[in-house]
Amino acid sequence: MPNGPLIVQSDKSILLEVGHPQAEDARRAIAPFAELERAPEHVHTYRLTPLGLWNARAAGMDAESAVNVLIEYSRFPVPHTLLVDIAETMARYGRLTLAQHPVHGLVLIAHDPAVLAEVLASKRTAGLVGARVDEDTVIVHPSERGNLKQALMKLGWPAEDRAGYVDGEAHAIALREIDPAAGTAWSLRPYQSHAVDSFTAGGSGVVVLPCGAGKTIVGAASMAQVSATTLILVTNTVSARQWRDELLRRTSLSDDEIGEYSGTRKDVRPVTIATYQVLTARRGGTYTHLELLDARDWGLIIYDEVHLLPAPIFRMTANLQARRRLGLTATLVREDGREDEVFSLIGPKRFDAPWKDIEAQGYIAPADCTEIRFTLSDADRLVYAVAEREDKYRLAASAPRKTAIVRQLLDRHAGEPTLVIGQYLEQLEEIANTVDAPLITGKTPVKERQRLFDAFRSGEVSTLVVSKVANFSIDLPEATIAIQVSGSFGSRQEEAQRLGRVMRPKRDARSAHFYTIVARDTVDQEFAAHRQRFLAEQGYAYSIVDAEDL
Repeated sequence: MPNGPLIVQSDKSILLEVGHPQAEDARRAIAPFAELERAPEHVHTYRLTPLGLWNARAAGMDAESAVNVLIEYSRFPVPHTLLVDIAETMARYGRLTLAQHPVHGLVLIAHDPAVLAEVLASKRTAGLVGARVDEDTVIVHPSERGNLKQALMKLGWPAEDRAGYVDGEAHAIALREIDPAAGTAWSLRPYQSHAVDSFTAGGSGVVVLPCGAGKTIVGAASMAQVSATTLILVTNTVSARQWRDELLRRTSLSDDEIGEYSGTRKDVRPVTIATYQVLTARRGGTYTHLELLDARDWGLIIYDEVHLLPAPIFRMTANLQARRRLGLTATLVREDGREDEVFSLIGPKRFDAPWKDIEAQGYIAPADCTEIRFTLSDADRLVYAVAEREDKYRLAASAPRKTAIVRQLLDRHAGEPTLVIGQYLEQLEEIANTVDAPLITGKTPVKERQRLFDAFRSGEVSTLVVSKVANFSIDLPEATIAIQVSGSFGSRQEEAQRLGRVMRPKRDARSAHFYTIVARDTVDQEFAAHRQRFLAEQGYAYSIVDAEDL
């Protein structure tokens, strides 16, 4: 009788015994189609969801492969009903296809007339489709391509979009063979080449790579493949400047060919880098900068940190389905549950590299994750106990004891490049004053942020205290230690991004250290457990240490 590490259950949950000799192999095998729900010490719980199975199907995995993984690693016979459900769920993807008809233009084609009948009878598709061409085909107005894909996703019939894309305005872009900064030859890493090939074969979709694995380079290589005008959407101005620097370094683009569209500049060039913030800024109830989307005949739109897309960008993207779209992210997790909109509007996941695989290849640093737990003082416990529910996390996360623990950790790692990361500004100000380190928040001017980041990179400053502005797209390869004192409640993607700040490979091959300081027996501890789920899915284990034992 098999004695595998998985227990597969008919309620679509999968239990993984962490201590089993085959646990790591099983975890990697189920990761493409199963989502981690809980990750306590000994048994992790995964869940099979339609979106996870459809993403796997869009990436080329068939139902037989998913079923075989479960059978191979399951300790007990896999329920037959579950195997049937997997096959039927994955078969729903592609039963409807969007394509170009030689006479009627954009059409929706059904490979099962009953599915088309069900879709057309739904109120969700009313006004999105036109006349029937035949029993299997219905006309779709080009402007409704994105809205229809959203509606079909909600109905449980995700369409495969084969309608193609406009070429956009051609613009020559090539990758450099020599890195001018280092004066040495360079080439794409194997997984980067695979990611670019997977994207270009699909035309639109999402590439998932660990922080520090070179997502920007994948974007640059995709631009070179398309060789057309490109609009790049990023999280903030610092990220925009880093994209610009990397494009100048890695591609044939000149400074005059790259424009920045942000709060301080409004330059539209063949390659334009815009911030989400400026695009979603309102004046008088209208989005005043949406004309950027029509400013040129874009051939490619890149969404950096696609898991952070604000709602207005989703709505804009629904109208951009004729443009090639590339989403870049370290994790497709969205705390607002809108992963299905990323799938339908940006495209399915085209490439996903497990963090531990990239680490094993030496392209990101190995990392040790430690949760340091402490008990609130009697006075703080009493204040916490009687506080309103909405105040409890702030009180626990900002407990004064955390500042003392930060100081202990800085003493332990004296001289090592360290980031202290948190959510609450008063807490961060107190820590920065106590340890005599610079503080970077959303209020810090961009020029000052860049100065401090440069000082950190050069070693002039060894410790930075940073708010959530440093969660994303900040390239600090020298950072070795991250100390997290508070966060955005139970955000899994934020946890992954923060660990990513210290995962750039180190010159001396040192491991990175990621510390989370947590108040015991509070919602701080509950949120910490939830935050760690994505990283546990990637194979990172948290050791738990009592603050008294530091």
